[in-house]
Amino acid sequence: MKTTGILMLAMAASLSLTAPQPLNASAIENACNSSGRKAANRALCGCIQDAADMILTRSDQRKAAKFFKDPHQAQVIRQSSKASDERFWLRYKEFGQTAETFCSS
Repeated sequence: MKTTGILMLAMAASLSLTAPQPLNASAIENACNSSGRKAANRALCGCIQDAADMILTRSDQRKAAKFFKDPHQAQVIRQSSKASDERFWLRYKEFGQTAETFCSS
């Protein structure tokens, strides 16, 4: 799966953040498990969450979860001229690459 595929799965997954979530799961894993995508399963979603935990802070993960509810916000952040948004976007891209490397088996 290409990096954009993992990112798209993560983005699509987060559209369903309103469903009840397990207490021990984190935002990215919850979104992935709730996505309804055929490729989404506990193992893959857990792996994607592990990649998020390695690269993204909890704050980053909350920010990314907001993208899933409003995908346009991802574009706003990506095109932002703020240094903090640029740093976040670089971490977010690294997260996607990491998830692809570790989770695409």
